[in-house]
Amino acid sequence: MIRIFNQEVSPKSMLLVVFEGAFIVFGLVCGARLRFWSNTTEFHSYVQAPEFALQALIFVITLQVCFYYSDLYDLRVLRCNRDQLVSVGQSLGAACLLLGLMYFVFPPLLIGRGVFFISTAVVAAFVFMLRALLDRAWQVAAPKQKILILGSQELAVTAATELMERDDLHLEVIGFLDSGSNGSHAEPSGIHGSRILGKLDDLEMVVKKHHVTRIVVAIEDRRGALPIRDLVSLRVQGIRVEDVHTTVAALSGRIWLNMVRPSWFIFSEGFHRARITLALKRMLDLSCGLIGLMVSLPVMLLVAMAVRLDSRGPVIFSQTRVGLKGKCFELKKFRSMRTDAEAGTGAQWAQQNDSRVTRVGKYLRKYRLDELPQFVNVIRGEMSFVGPRPERPVFVDQLRDLISYYDERHSVRPGLTGWAQVQYAYGASVQDACRKLEYDLFYLKNMSLIFDMVIILKTIRIMLTGKGGR
Repeated sequence: MIRIFNQEVSPKSMLLVVFEGAFIVFGLVCGARLRFWSNTTEFHSYVQAPEFALQALIFVITLQVCFYYSDLYDLRVLRCNRDQLVSVGQSLGAACLLLGLMYFVFPPLLIGRGVFFISTAVVAAFVFMLRALLDRAWQVAAPKQKILILGSQELAVTAATELMERDDLHLEVIGFLDSGSNGSHAEPSGIHGSRILGKLDDLEMVVKKHHVTRIVVAIEDRRGALPIRDLVSLRVQGIRVEDVHTTVAALSGRIWLNMVRPSWFIFSEGFHRARITLALKRMLDLSCGLIGLMVSLPVMLLVAMAVRLDSRGPVIFSQTRVGLKGKCFELKKFRSMRTDAEAGTGAQWAQQNDSRVTRVGKYLRKYRLDELPQFVNVIRGEMSFVGPRPERPVFVDQLRDLISYYDERHSVRPGLTGWAQVQYAYGASVQDACRKLEYDLFYLKNMSLIFDMVIILKTIRIMLTGKGGR
């Protein structure tokens, strides 16, 4: 099993990315060979030219980015062959448009019209063939990872549910070991067909009988209950043994606050704050903020005109938010609500279909265009490009009393975008705030520049498609 940023990633999806990249290059070469079929010398001089490597790299990256934005690398989005064919076709169409625009702006990157069109057709055939072959080979050759869960109560049920939802990981929950002391082997509720295979004393026997490759410890009260000697013996033999909190966080991309204990924060890996990382992050923020402000300026002018024409009131408004170490700052946004949105009611949660939102504001929120003025906050150093979204002081005062560890999100600069924003929809309640905090804590645990880049890519996708959260 592969973990990236402490998240479970299917080896099949990684193989698909690698093989597909190779097949796209091969398709490009085949397209060039077909184009120069009658002239071998011209073909060799074409593919051996120094600029061909850069042209091929741009071609591959553009196609695979379009595949990524079409969810063709997300194996949790199950598709039949017909849907895959449609998605591949749409992705290639979008890639052709992007490449056409890029060739217009940078003519030296053009690989030749004949080679381009022939290669695109060849790549389409190769990609669809590769996916069909890999699906068949994976079903036949890839062994399932057999998982045994120690425990049979709520923690065990939660772990089993999360594991069973990840069909892309090729996992099989074979059952549970009952941690109760009353000798009862009653089936726990919500297990979806899995069964209790025995008690904790039967651990080694069950592992050998069912060829278990991974053990998840999901026992609420472990004092004197864990079969330490058996777990050590199995771990030395190569059996993977994990704590349930680590497993669930890796599967879901969030830290479940109703499951985790304070000791887990203290002793688990992560939560690093290397000075060099923070310095590089600030340099990245400043660079992206300046570039983003300049690039988005034409869009911001159009948005400002639309806001002004749609309803009365200021185009940009400031709102006090809580930032790094609890310090307040003035956040800038394009106005997406009526000017009297909170008149007589005070601060309210933003709802998904909020009646206070203007006609233009509805689209600004969907595509995150109302956040563009926050490039100014990023340049000032009040915000980072990626981090937990800043909240209003009145809500912070309320949430820190209701949600454990809420103030930990203020240990870094708040972000223009964040892991919670790309994984979860608009927060409209205390429960939503709790869920978003779980994603924020996962980000704090695994914070890195590469993770930031992944979040930025997901954010760009939301801005292009309007599909945000899960």
